[in-house]
Amino acid sequence: MSLRQYCGGEYGTLPGDLPPIMVCLAVRRVHPADHWVVGSLSMKTRALLPVLLVVAVTVGPSTAFAVEPAGGAGRSEPPGLVPTGADMPAVGGNLANQHYSALTQINQRNLGRLAPAWRTHVSAVPPISDDVGQQTTPIVADGVIYLDTPGGEVIAVDGATGRPKWKWAPEGFEAADTRRGVSIGGGKVYTLAGGDRIVALDKDTGEQAWVSQPAAQAGVDLGNIDRVATVYSDGVVYAHAANGDRAAVVAVRASDGAYLWHFFGGPERGTIYSDVNGRSVDADATWGPALPDGTECGLVGGATPWMHGAVDPELGLYYLTFGNPRSCRSSQDGSLRPGDNLFSTTMVALDRRTGAYKWHYQSIRHDVWDMDNVHPPTLADIRINGQKRKVVFYGSKSGHQFVLDRTNGKPVLPVVEKPMIQDSRQRNAATQPFPAERLLPECVAWQKLDPRTVPGDPWRAVPNYNGYQPDADGNLVFNPDSYVKADEPFLTYPPGSTADHRRGCMYDPQWDLPILSTTSPNGGGDWSNHSYSHSTNMVYYPYGVNPVAHWNGAASNGQRAIGQYQTGGILAYDASTGKMKWRNHLGTDMAHGQGPLTTAADLLFVGQIDGRLLAMDARSGAVRWQFQTGSGIAGAPITYLVDGVQYVAVLAAGSTNPYGASVTQGDSLWAFKLDGAYTTESGSQEGPDTAPLTIRRPVQGDPVEGATVRNTVLLGRQDRTTDTAAARDSTSQRGMAPTHLRVPVGTTVTFLNPGAETFPDNPNRLSHCATQYFEGLFNPRLAPGERFEFTFDRAGEYYFNDCTDPRPAGKIEVYPTPRDLPGALRFVPSTLDLGSRTGVFTGVRGVVTATVRLPAGYRLDGDVVLRAPLSRTPVAAKHTTTLGRTLVVTFDRADLDNNVPVGDAVPLTLVAEFQHQGKQQQLTSTATVRVVK
Repeated sequence: MSLRQYCGGEYGTLPGDLPPIMVCLAVRRVHPADHWVVGSLSMKTRALLPVLLVVAVTVGPSTAFAVEPAGGAGRSEPPGLVPTGADMPAVGGNLANQHYSALTQINQRNLGRLAPAWRTHVSAVPPISDDVGQQTTPIVADGVIYLDTPGGEVIAVDGATGRPKWKWAPEGFEAADTRRGVSIGGGKVYTLAGGDRIVALDKDTGEQAWVSQPAAQAGVDLGNIDRVATVYSDGVVYAHAANGDRAAVVAVRASDGAYLWHFFGGPERGTIYSDVNGRSVDADATWGPALPDGTECGLVGGATPWMHGAVDPELGLYYLTFGNPRSCRSSQDGSLRPGDNLFSTTMVALDRRTGAYKWHYQSIRHDVWDMDNVHPPTLADIRINGQKRKVVFYGSKSGHQFVLDRTNGKPVLPVVEKPMIQDSRQRNAATQPFPAERLLPECVAWQKLDPRTVPGDPWRAVPNYNGYQPDADGNLVFNPDSYVKADEPFLTYPPGSTADHRRGCMYDPQWDLPILSTTSPNGGGDWSNHSYSHSTNMVYYPYGVNPVAHWNGAASNGQRAIGQYQTGGILAYDASTGKMKWRNHLGTDMAHGQGPLTTAADLLFVGQIDGRLLAMDARSGAVRWQFQTGSGIAGAPITYLVDGVQYVAVLAAGSTNPYGASVTQGDSLWAFKLDGAYTTESGSQEGPDTAPLTIRRPVQGDPVEGATVRNTVLLGRQDRTTDTAAARDSTSQRGMAPTHLRVPVGTTVTFLNPGAETFPDNPNRLSHCATQYFEGLFNPRLAPGERFEFTFDRAGEYYFNDCTDPRPAGKIEVYPTPRDLPGALRFVPSTLDLGSRTGVFTGVRGVVTATVRLPAGYRLDGDVVLRAPLSRTPVAAKHTTTLGRTLVVTFDRADLDNNVPVGDAVPLTLVAEFQHQGKQQQLTSTATVRVVK
């Protein structure tokens, strides 16, 4: 076969006896659509791919990802659309944001040998700090890893040993604390810092090469240039503004930081944009006329380029995504900005040299839901209906994935215009574009309240929103006379539609009353990167599930319904058809930095906010390997080659989205290789399990002990004393007093709709409910002055909200009163051998057995866990059985290993729930064991 057939270009004959695919990679002309070429190689040749790649890159005219001798010219230039090899010198892997590597040394046959090679606490490297938490994705060039630290510094780490090479901290100005990645090229590393600064560092020493404040050079406020990863390509550095109001993407010269150009998402009035298709648009006119006071809505807020872009070196284009409009008044009030509001919620293609506009594609017109599709664009060359197409994948929060021709912005996979419900006050668009192939559910699920359906459908809705209220059997049924009735005079339903109310579907309109819909500003793909695999021709799409209620006065981007389960997972779809191939709902949110990495060995690596790094089968989605890092992961893994050895690395630093302070944060950069021998202080290779995540959306307000308020909750009030007209019948999410009540098992709690007896001057006037979900244990509707009592006989968290307006919500936390059984717990044998038979953590196998002597009359009725010294999350039992008055429990040795230290007197406490004389009772017992590894 000729080189032209392999590479699609005029490159002559094959040099020497190198496999043709190696030469294609060397000259950077391999086509993603030809993924079958790699697959057709023998397994022996595929195993040699990483080594051949390093050799091959010296043959062709380009050294995009070559490992050159020290001091070589043009080192560390990120590749365009070809797979990465020895290095990953861009936050997107390559400039196309494919997060795909041609390395195959680590594969599914030897995955069980993958283990940590080293760990570096980056905050502990001088200048030392105690900072934790960061959202960055590392890069690697010439075997050196570069990344942002939790404190906003930049560190360079040897990829083979983990030893720091240098660490930079700004002097004379502040760091930009939250960061999502650096870039490299031209011998420098590029980062952001406080004061809207772009900083260039010498890649070998960390010395500042230059500091630029492009807004001063441009003579206009470009927005808050922070957080977003920088992008380097061919002598240009691209930086995006995030947060704040009107914001731009800006390009500066890599050699000295000189300003080159900028492009705003909110254009100047009267600027006409003509695209490559011959169409013209006055973008600012799509924001409506100026307001009477002269305010231009397109110039005062929104359309922020939240995430880094992608570069196509061949076409000479830079692709970026702008966020939702956030003016005038609020992001969820569109009444003062009639029109499509370009370039909000839009992908824009620009000339990468001049910033000249080329084309745009708007995914949501007149966005009033903060549903901006902002994940980093992913580029690929694929086959569609037998033809090669240059495409860009676009769409995240909406659960959509538009597949566009990246030369002109036109869809290459079918898109349909769906008619929408409109609210005349909101000035909604009559139609919205939807890809014909849907990846995530378009509507929430109104699932029956029942203890047997908990947690239930991941997309289930909290009751009472949108007028869906439980009937006597717990079924959520639409009530047209509920609070949503006030909106009906302003709603227009699409012609021919059978819909007569809002079911919680994509783009349901809202005004000043809460309307719950999906996916959400915090769901779909949000800002996690995607991955395109040349081997499988699939795109990998991490997502979160977090329905949000919108109304004009909602803070920030809406109210995530209190008490709902905030979950997520990852899916894969065929790049050429848009059809989903598999979905694995792993159970934690993956929309906030948990980006995947795929490899030519058909492995998918991805982190979890609970601290686990997973290796999955890229073709099926099955989890094949997992490792507990000890801190949440909010960035993408990388893979690289040093001295012929393949490594996988990830920063486990944690974040807060969407689980707040429950996320375990840290500062650990981990690296893994086959037969890695690193062990932690505990003698285990893994870190301890992270703290439990607050998966359910928490209530607003601190916990209050029931005894201090007579075990009584006041409905429709924010506090227990304010007797004013403004305080009655509260619709605030704090409109339960208290919102969080703590009581022991067996407590009877009173729910009171306070009348004149409680508030003589301003009693509640409306009826209020305490609708318990999702078990459906009670749902009283109380007139002012009425009360309802319920006895909580089991430990747990019981959420409830109001049927009059669903925003007020509360939680009853029922806790057990433990009874300790000294000396009842025994381990057989008393020495726990948690050693690995293979030398790596995957070789820790088998079970640990414990017995507990029980008092008479106790019947197991709940979970059995073991509290271990190193973790705040108890280890769950693998199996339990009761023999007479003896409870026999087994625990997985691998589950225990990383949560207990080596020692002669390690305390372990067993905790279990029982029924005794009709009441739930918790029993505990502690034993001291010897642990060896």
